[in-house]
Amino acid sequence: MFLRSHLSFISHILTITLVCTAVFGSLLLLPTPVDATDSQLSTHLHSHEYHSSSHASATITHDRTSVPTSSSFSAHNTVEGNTTSRGTTACTYPLTVTDATGTTVTIASDPDRVVTLNPSAAQTMWEIGAQAEVVGVSQYASYLDGAARKQNVSGAGGPSVERVLTTTPDLVLVPNSTHSASTDRIAQLRAQGVPMVVFSQANSLTAVVDKTKRIGRLTGNCAAGDARATELQQSLNRIQRVTADIKRPVGVNVFYGYTAGNNTFINDIIETGGLENGAANAGLSGFVPITDESVVAIDPTWVVVPTSAPLPQTPAYNSTTAYQNNNIIRVKTEHIQQPAPRAIYAVETILQATHPTAYNEYRQRETTASLSDPSFNESSNPNASQTTAGHTRSPPPSTTRQQL
Repeated sequence: MFLRSHLSFISHILTITLVCTAVFGSLLLLPTPVDATDSQLSTHLHSHEYHSSSHASATITHDRTSVPTSSSFSAHNTVEGNTTSRGTTACTYPLTVTDATGTTVTIASDPDRVVTLNPSAAQTMWEIGAQAEVVGVSQYASYLDGAARKQNVSGAGGPSVERVLTTTPDLVLVPNSTHSASTDRIAQLRAQGVPMVVFSQANSLTAVVDKTKRIGRLTGNCAAGDARATELQQSLNRIQRVTADIKRPVGVNVFYGYTAGNNTFINDIIETGGLENGAANAGLSGFVPITDESVVAIDPTWVVVPTSAPLPQTPAYNSTTAYQNNNIIRVKTEHIQQPAPRAIYAVETILQATHPTAYNEYRQRETTASLSDPSFNESSNPNASQTTAGHTRSPPPSTTRQQL
């Protein structure tokens, strides 16, 4: 593990050098789907092309590059990790787990070649500094720095069995939605002896925290995974403190005619960010279509839209309090639609727009925490994310309002 960590660090430095000396080209960022949620919705978003005819809107967005739910697996090995003198966790192998399908999977040794079949797992690997171990990603992870140099394992209507096998993976991380929509392909890969772990659907931010830890443990990055998960949870705790007594206006998340209701991680993002989720209040659950009649009945004060989705332009939406007051919040798609560490940025974006005073107090608490603890956000992995308060993170841009 020591040697692998140093080789990963050297690889990271060489990558930076090559990128800095190369001629930069533009990279088309493909709109990413809702990640690890409803398989029918995922297929719908993958197979349709959308065109926006929306007018300019009042927006707020993050420009960063760089958390209650069920577990995706349970561990069976006697010692899943050892606590070191620094209080972090060292991974131990072999590791035997039961994944979301009930399949028992044994990972014989620390994986060095990992394939991620969904962008949230890829994002998590990047956030814990383990991107050098990733050899294959889906097409929807193209926004991640360096993803273009990985094997694209996407095929027609799902993962390509051939492309995955070409990467000779030690471990494949599978989202619930991909397994549900491509059970035959997952079975083919398992028949080839490829270790695959299927995750359960993440329906809260707590699940994102837990998933971050588990991906670290599965991939031999226990300390970095625990550190990033702890960082996420601490930020969420601070947001909960500053929003404990606020009045929460009603908001609705919309994307391609769908909304996020109860039992979704986006519902948790919206509520943690200081809003009531109007779709959840209306009894909607999961990721479901939202009708114009529901929009009128809910009459949201705020509408939250991912940057890749068109802004709805119908009489129903135009009649809402949100549209009448230009209360439209644009959030980066990879922040709000992927259950991964950067979901905290979606929470922050919503909080800044809806409760700027509470947001400023939160930022102050984040800064104070980083200044009072010199080891804040440090991990044993030199590539681990350094994007939390007091380090390289910056606040989102101020809200800009334009007439709809």
